[in-house]
Amino acid sequence: MKILLLEDDTVLSNILVDFLQENYEVTHTYSMKEALGLSEKSNFDLYIFDINVPDGDGISLLKSLRSFHDETPAIFITAFHDTKYLKAAFESGANDFIKKPFDLEELAQRVENIKKHFGLNSLLKLASNIEFDRQTHMLRCADIAYTLSPKESAVLHYLYKNRHRVVSVDEMLQNLWEYDEMPSPDAIRTLIKELRKYLGKEHILNVRGEGYKFE
Repeated sequence: MKILLLEDDTVLSNILVDFLQENYEVTHTYSMKEALGLSEKSNFDLYIFDINVPDGDGISLLKSLRSFHDETPAIFITAFHDTKYLKAAFESGANDFIKKPFDLEELAQRVENIKKHFGLNSLLKLASNIEFDRQTHMLRCADIAYTLSPKESAVLHYLYKNRHRVVSVDEMLQNLWEYDEMPSPDAIRTLIKELRKYLGKEHILNVRGEGYKFE
């Protein structure tokens, strides 16, 4: 799992990177501007943002990301204890909030909760008879196993982790491909057509004029 950490406190950021790197791939930055650039270049599974950084704030950053249909789950960490910051964080699209100082095990549990809720574990049970391994790209439907291409795997996982809503083709293009290698919308539709062959049409619904939804 890939985490983008925005934290300007040198001591705390070093502690967090050392702790999180035991189990995850962590990219750290002190700058809001750099965090925005990193989020555009790579697909992260989780954001951990400090609210107050020298060149801006995590809340504004997350608002900007959400405006571009980036639904990557986000945890805010902050020294502020005023409830107005808590309210602003959740209104910006945050999924969790942790106040400094905090125990590292508390952060670990919050990350685990995010993983469970958004299907970020390696082996996912998509339905009673369907399992999907994100690392090996192996999809098992009943007793039949398929090895997905990396892009089929990425599309399937994106639909699954956003299963509570309809996902547009444009959103998948923006979040799953680099700008300079972005394919046509037809390429997405072809990938989904293949996935529906494996899973059955009932698991990936085509919502006319809007996009696709995992069921």
